[in-house]
Amino acid sequence: MNREQAWTLLQEHLHNKNLVKHSLAVEACMRAAAIRFGADPETWGLAGLLHDLDYEYTVNQPDQHTHKTAEILVGRGIDPAVIHAIQAHNHRVVPTEKIDHSLLAIDPTTGFIIACVLMHPEKKMSSLDLSFMKKRFKEKSFAKGASRDQMSECRRLEIELDDFLQLCLQTMQTIHADLGF
Repeated sequence: MNREQAWTLLQEHLHNKNLVKHSLAVEACMRAAAIRFGADPETWGLAGLLHDLDYEYTVNQPDQHTHKTAEILVGRGIDPAVIHAIQAHNHRVVPTEKIDHSLLAIDPTTGFIIACVLMHPEKKMSSLDLSFMKKRFKEKSFAKGASRDQMSECRRLEIELDDFLQLCLQTMQTIHADLGF
C-alpha cells in the first residue's frame, strides 16, 4: 500500500476533520522519527496515518480500537510491521520495535502539542516553543488525555523527552497549514 492508497482509505473511514488532522500530524512525526532512527519513512508514515483508522467505529468500545483497523488492512499489501505498530499503540500487542515505541509516544504527543497551541497566547504553531511545552507537561491537569507515560516512551528509543518534543514540534510546524494553526 502506498501513501495515496492509505489517504483514500483514511478518507473512507474517518470523517471527523480533527481526527484527520491528528492522523496527518502523527504521520508527519512518524516520518521524522523514521529518518532520525534510520528507518523507512514511508512505512512509518503509513503507521502514523492509519493508526486511528477505526476510531469512529470503536469510539464507544475503546478495547476494540485497532482491531477493526487490522481487519481492514490485512490483505491490502501493507507491511505487517505497520499493523503491529498500530495494534501496539492500543496495547493489543506488545511493542517490540522502534516503530511501535515511536507510535506509542508520538500519538499523545501530537495531541499535547495541539493543546499547547490552543493555550498559547498567539494560538499559532509557529509561536510555540519547547519552554512553553515543558511547563505544560508538568501540569497534570493540562491535556489529561495526553498520557505523559506514553509520551515518555520516547526514552525507550534513546531520545530524551526534550529532544523528542522538539522533533515533533518542528515537524508539526512544517505542516501547520494542514493542521489549521
